[in-house]
Amino acid sequence: MKVLLLYDYPPSPSGLATQGDLLRRGLTEMGIEAHAAHLESAQEKEWYYRWFAPDVVVGVGYWGYTPHLILHPQQHGAQPVPWLVANGYIARYQDVLNRLPLILVTSHWVKEMYVRDGIKGDNIEVLPVGCDTDAFRPFVNDEPKVTAIRQMLGISPDELLILTVGGDAASKGAREVMQALAAIDGQVPAWKYVCKVWPQERTRIQNLADMELAKELGIEKNIMYATDIVSRNFIPYLLGACDIYAGPSRLEGFGMLQVEAGACEKPVIGINAMGMLDTLKNGETALLAGVAEKIVVSQVQIQDELDLNISRTITFNEPRTVDYRASVQEIATHLLELMNKPQLRQQLGKAAREHVIQHFDYRVVARKFVDIINRRLGIT
Repeated sequence: MKVLLLYDYPPSPSGLATQGDLLRRGLTEMGIEAHAAHLESAQEKEWYYRWFAPDVVVGVGYWGYTPHLILHPQQHGAQPVPWLVANGYIARYQDVLNRLPLILVTSHWVKEMYVRDGIKGDNIEVLPVGCDTDAFRPFVNDEPKVTAIRQMLGISPDELLILTVGGDAASKGAREVMQALAAIDGQVPAWKYVCKVWPQERTRIQNLADMELAKELGIEKNIMYATDIVSRNFIPYLLGACDIYAGPSRLEGFGMLQVEAGACEKPVIGINAMGMLDTLKNGETALLAGVAEKIVVSQVQIQDELDLNISRTITFNEPRTVDYRASVQEIATHLLELMNKPQLRQQLGKAAREHVIQHFDYRVVARKFVDIINRRLGIT
């Protein structure tokens, strides 16, 4: 089997790039010929088509990347197998996607979203995102790289560190977490809440709005935003420095950071919906808050995937859920329990790592990929 992977290559810190690169690593370690190219690099991709002649071209992204991940390989006689995430409503390319013999998606919820929007479910297989459980691992309390992070952030040894990581924090449920923390402040040990976000203008504006909420709640002194770090090499140690990972995301097709936190033996607070139904076991590896609200819309404005200056309105025959909100009350209950019970934190964390190693280690995912390709396409 010869596999060409298309993603943001060389890999950036983004989740999509990590998703693709870990599959490439896993396949290579299995002895399978696998190369990677940037999904938008037409000439580089064509170069691989000509000399490498891949059996399958696996492109990582969402439906809007169809020209890069599907149409381009097809134009050069290669077999595309897109590995897709959810990104709102599928506004185009249903006909292209429905003609494919195989589509990979990151969770059963993502599959539901594609089927909802007109894609045949028969040819959709779920392949989870891999996790590097060698890099994301438990650390001893006095690990210098971990203690340095806590010192850098000004977290004292007697303070609990609650952590959220995302492109922006609000989309990962940080505003709900802040409301929950405000509700239980005074009933738990000393704490700090750190939100690690990626530096970009959209995020900067959201950060300001989030800090305004923290001021309104009276907890701004306990909240910190880390915005200058762009390397994913730092993330295992940041997770190692936290006591609780809080990720009750508003929209989550998989939940890579929740899985990575579990691999570091950290207890996770998530939301009982979407991709986390695949990755987290409520009460065993994590505590999941119920859905308090669904944001439903009848129409959306979307940008053209090739020209961002062009937009159009999509009106739905039936309203679509585009966002979720976790129950603040249930988040507060989970935080109260975890913050006051170190033994429970340890119990959930150990179970979480075992679960990640068994189901989401990148080598496990690579073997699943090979099995799917063998079974569905007859390629060995």
